[in-house]
Amino acid sequence: MNAPLDLIVRNARVATASDCFDADIGIQDGRIVQLGQGLRGAARSIDAAGRVVTPGGVDAHCHLDEITSGPVRMADDFDTGSRAAACGGTTTLIPFAAQQRGHSLRAAVEQYRERAAGKAHVDYAFHLIVTDPTPAVLQQELPALIREGFTSFKIYMTYDDMKLDDGQILDVLSVAKAHGALAMIHAENADCIQWLTRRLLAAGRSAPRFHAQSRPMLVEREATHRAIALAELVDTPILIVHVSGREAMEQIRWARALGLQVFAETCPQYLFLTADDLGLDDSYHGARCVCSPPPRDAANQQVVWNGLTEGLFSVFSSDHAPFRMDGSQGKRPEGCEVSFDRIPNGIPGIETRLPLLYSEGVLGGRITLQRFVELTATNPAKAYGLHPRKGSIAIGCDADLVIWQEGERVLRNADLHHNVDYTPYEGRTLRAWPALTLARGQVVWEGQFHPCHGRGQLLECGPSSLVPARRAH
Repeated sequence: MNAPLDLIVRNARVATASDCFDADIGIQDGRIVQLGQGLRGAARSIDAAGRVVTPGGVDAHCHLDEITSGPVRMADDFDTGSRAAACGGTTTLIPFAAQQRGHSLRAAVEQYRERAAGKAHVDYAFHLIVTDPTPAVLQQELPALIREGFTSFKIYMTYDDMKLDDGQILDVLSVAKAHGALAMIHAENADCIQWLTRRLLAAGRSAPRFHAQSRPMLVEREATHRAIALAELVDTPILIVHVSGREAMEQIRWARALGLQVFAETCPQYLFLTADDLGLDDSYHGARCVCSPPPRDAANQQVVWNGLTEGLFSVFSSDHAPFRMDGSQGKRPEGCEVSFDRIPNGIPGIETRLPLLYSEGVLGGRITLQRFVELTATNPAKAYGLHPRKGSIAIGCDADLVIWQEGERVLRNADLHHNVDYTPYEGRTLRAWPALTLARGQVVWEGQFHPCHGRGQLLECGPSSLVPARRAH
């Protein structure tokens, strides 16, 4: 006789990356163990009649409690960040363990383990950030960490304290190829940005709105092309993160036409914000939307939507980088209004990522429900070696589920659960919001948050299953 189920989600309209079907979902010990009609024998049941049920979101690009320089500090740690994620329908997070120059990569991983331990309400993994590729890092630490389940890492082509030169990038990509890891690349030309920034500041153009002028599309286009060329030289796949628009997209499309394995991610800010949100005058209010690459113009938003529809983008992430506007540790360092180049880069979005795309993508008729699941859950899980445990609704998957409630809701920061004092999407009317979120079979959001500090597990990642396995020659 089968053991009784812990929970049945009844009458669900189940959406996966490939199908939509009606079913009951039987859950036991945090896993999906049955899919069928008229399931029986559970301690509890939840009726999802008339509502769509999707896999819990996988946010594969977010920043939590990262070490920053000077007085600046991120507003969200693994407690508040995972709380906000759960309330927005995300049940798996992949933030970063960032190496500090002069320190080992192993030390960074251990430090971020400690920062997360006992705090996270949902499961998480880590990408590595490699900023100091010493021989010890390249030959010992990075290969060992990949074997231990840290199978992705990020390379920066900009920011003085993080960027690698082309030779260093080639070295790191060579390790990725040799050990089956996936490299993510932040593609912007640092020298062009520095040159433009010096000229803008010399002309007295220091307000937040000039951030966009210091990082025009061509600096992203050139760096994307160069990243592709470096990956082609090494013969290894890469994923270009937070692609902002047309010119970088054209480079990715060109690379794929050559048969190169170049994957791409975009984010809500490139669909729902424009350069005008950084300000039309010299007001400091636009500092809230300073991020890199910056939002482009309104016409570019449609180009990004087209990329989501046609499959150019594999992943849709928040790039949540939480800095408060008020106080001395956020967008006003030490309480001061600073020039655009000194404003902490990033905007919050960990809780609003899924509702925004569901509202304007699925219910707005721009993408299918299956494509929504693919972008926000299945492909991120595949890209970073967490599928099939995460990112789908099937027998054996973790019982990470979202029951959607359709209906208009005005987005207010006061209703959100992050530790940031604003949302750049304030006042936008949404058409849906998660009514209930299950994380490994446990209700974490049901109109109110159900905390469970430390329940989130650090996940071991395997090889990317977006990348076709290579045959031995």
